[in-house]
Amino acid sequence: MFLRELTVSIDHIKGAGPAKIKPLANMGIHSAAGLLCHYPRDWEDRSRTVPLRGFETGKVCTVVNVIRNDWVQLGKMRTLKTRVEDGTAQAVLVCFNRPFLEKQLVPGNSYRLFGNFSYKYGELQSTAFEFEPVKPDGETDKNFFSILPVYPLSAGLTQNYLRALMRNVLRQYAAPLENELPGSIIKRDGLLSKADALRALHFPKSIDELTLAKKTLIYEELFYLEIIVGKRALERKSSGSAARDKADGGKTLSPLQRRLIERLPFTLTKGQADALLDINRDMDGAYPMARLLQGDVGSGKTLVSFLAALKAVDSGAQAAVMAPTELLAQQHADNAARLLEPLGVRVAFLTGNIKTAGRNQLLKSLASGGIDIILGTHALFSNNVVYKKLSLVVIDEQHRFGVTQRQAILAKGERCDLLMMSATPIPRTLALTVFGDMDISVIPDLPPGRKPIETHLAKESNEKKVYDFARRELEQGRQAYFVYPLIEAGEGGDELPLRTLKDAESMAARLANEVFPGIPLALVHSKVDDEQKKQIMESFRAGGTKILVA
Repeated sequence: MFLRELTVSIDHIKGAGPAKIKPLANMGIHSAAGLLCHYPRDWEDRSRTVPLRGFETGKVCTVVNVIRNDWVQLGKMRTLKTRVEDGTAQAVLVCFNRPFLEKQLVPGNSYRLFGNFSYKYGELQSTAFEFEPVKPDGETDKNFFSILPVYPLSAGLTQNYLRALMRNVLRQYAAPLENELPGSIIKRDGLLSKADALRALHFPKSIDELTLAKKTLIYEELFYLEIIVGKRALERKSSGSAARDKADGGKTLSPLQRRLIERLPFTLTKGQADALLDINRDMDGAYPMARLLQGDVGSGKTLVSFLAALKAVDSGAQAAVMAPTELLAQQHADNAARLLEPLGVRVAFLTGNIKTAGRNQLLKSLASGGIDIILGTHALFSNNVVYKKLSLVVIDEQHRFGVTQRQAILAKGERCDLLMMSATPIPRTLALTVFGDMDISVIPDLPPGRKPIETHLAKESNEKKVYDFARRELEQGRQAYFVYPLIEAGEGGDELPLRTLKDAESMAARLANEVFPGIPLALVHSKVDDEQKKQIMESFRAGGTKILVA
C-alpha cells in the first residue's frame, strides 16, 4: 500500500477521540495519511545535556535540584517563582498562571528540565519549560533523552497529544507502506525506505538520521515532479499532427516575417535570429511548440514574439499575446499596431476595462476571424472570449501566471503553440527541473546602441550617495525612477518585515519636497486611474516628467 492509499479515517487511530476530530480537521487532517504528512516545523534536541551555564541558543536540557519556591507580586497577580540549580549555575522558573506547580516542583527533589532560557533582570529565567521527576530507577518518559518533533498546532491540541497520536499512527500503519522510489535509486543514493523515512522524520534517533529522512522525502517529491513534467512533455508531443512537419525545418521565414524584418531600421541580433529559428522550427514541427524565451530587459524578446505571431497569421490562424498588467499589455499593443498594422495585420487590444459596447464588437470580430493578433491581460481567456482559430499563445513575464491560467488560454485553441517569455535569469538546472517539458531559447546579446544594465547594491546608510548620484544624472538631462515594494504605508499587515519597507506614496512626497525639489516628478501604481496612468507614462516617455516613482 502506498501512503496516498492510506485513507482510513482519523477516528480509527488510537487516541483520536471525538473531542479531537474537529481541531485535527481544522488543520486539514482527516485520515491516517494526512496525519503522517503533518510534518514537524522544528525539532527539539533533548538527546544531549545542555547545562544552565554556557547554554546554547537559549535551550537548556539538564537535571536540576529545586532550591525553593517563592511567591512574588507581579502587577495584580501573585506568581510562583521556583529557584533551581544544576551544579553549574542557578536559574528561576517563572510559573505564570500555574500555581499548581508549587506542589509538583518540591524543594530538595531532582527533575529533568528542558526549556528556553534568557537573562532578565540580572538572573537566568525561563517561562517556557517542561520537566519530569528523576525516578529512583532512572527511567524517563518519551519527552527526554530523545529528539522531539514540534508540530504546527490549532486550538484544542498540544504538542504532547500530537506526539502521542503520531506514535500511534506510525505503530498502526507505517510498517506496511510500500516504497514510492525505485529500489535501485534507494540503494544507489543510500536513502531510507518510506516507512523508515516517516518514522525518522517524526521521531529521529539522531540528527544524522533526521537529515537522511529529509533527503529521502525531498528526493521523492522531486522525483514525482519530474515524472509529471516528463508526462506533460509526452502528452504535448503525442497531441501533435505530423501534417505540420515541413521540409526546411523552419529555416525559411514566412512572408509576413520577411516583410517586417525588411521594414525594420536595424538588423536582428544573432540571439534574436537564433531564437526565431528555434521558434519557426517548433511551429513547423510535428507537435505543438512549448518554448521558454529568456533574455534581459531590452534584448528584443517582444519583437521576436511579434515575428512568431506573424508566422501564425501566415498559416491562416490567430495569435494571442498576454501580459500580467494592463499597462504592459497596452505598451505591447501600441508597439504591435505601429509595427504590424502597416503590413495589413489586424491587431486588437482586450482587457477587463474595455466598455461593453466596444467589447461586444471586438469579441464578435475575434470569433469571426476579423482579428489576427490580440493583445491583453487575463481577459484573453475569459469565458465569453471565443477565437476562430487560435494557434499561438505568447505569455510575457510568465512567472506572473500560474499553470491553470496558462491552460485556460491554451484551451481556447486546438493544439496551440506556446511561447513563454521571461527577463528573469533562470539557472539551467532549475529551468530543466521546472520547465523540463519545454525547450529553452536565450537571447544573450543586446541590440546595437543598447547600454548594458549596471546593478549596484547600496546600504541604507548610503542613501544620500544614491540620491546625489541620481541628482547628477538628472542635471545632465537624464531621467530616474524609484520603485518601492508597497503602495501606501501599513499595506500588507503588521508583520515585522513589512514595518521596515518603504511605500511609494510617502517616498514620492519626500523625494518631491526634500530630496529633489523643483524637479518634475510623478507617482504611478495600480490604484491610479487608467487614463491618468497613460498620461503619466506618456509624459515620462516624452521627457516632461523627470522622476517616476512606482
